[in-house]
Amino acid sequence: MSLVAAAVCPHPPLLVPEVAAGAAGELDDLRAACRAAVAHLANASVDSLIVVGSDTRTVRRAAPFGGTLSPWGIDLPVGDPSGEPLPLSLLIGAWLAPGAGSFQSVAADATPQQCADLGRELAGEADRVALLVLGDGSACRTEKAPGFFDERAEGFDAAVASALAGADAGALAAVDPGTAADLWAAGRAPWQVLAGAADRQMAGELLYDAAPYGVGYFVATWSERLATTE
Repeated sequence: MSLVAAAVCPHPPLLVPEVAAGAAGELDDLRAACRAAVAHLANASVDSLIVVGSDTRTVRRAAPFGGTLSPWGIDLPVGDPSGEPLPLSLLIGAWLAPGAGSFQSVAADATPQQCADLGRELAGEADRVALLVLGDGSACRTEKAPGFFDERAEGFDAAVASALAGADAGALAAVDPGTAADLWAAGRAPWQVLAGAADRQMAGELLYDAAPYGVGYFVATWSERLATTE
């Protein structure tokens, strides 16, 4: 039982074209990368796809899964909105992967060890597990960014992008929670869940790395390394 595939995507509400409205075209490249990452999971022949995103608490969400984007300006239902509303990270996950049947939130202030433990638990749930991990990078890349400008933000995001590109679980596990919080990096805890779930070396590919609106967004895929014969 182990992790065999993962996709990492950001979770801005503007990813949904109806929310972005007239500015929708500005994120077309990001949407295309997210679609490719989710397709990667669909092609991985997995037994369980688990969507992981940050929230105020760590909890396995109960069906039905869904909610509405009304807090972000448009009353657009996602999934089945009749149950407990999903937090934004998982709601965007449900929009990206409507067929997913398992949703796990992780507390934004969870320690790296708690994240790692959760990742190992998720990876052990089935023979072939895939994770769709939702998380934004720093929100401090420019003076107009939500967290204003912080000179540390670009280097922080570059290190995360490198770790995602190289499927470097150790580097993700080493991301400092304090620095991530200072830089408004909402993806720190979910990324460290992914790091904990990766119990063997994997192959990574970075599909997107940019900071529209001053927020670092990454899209990446991780795949199991298949044994080769000489």
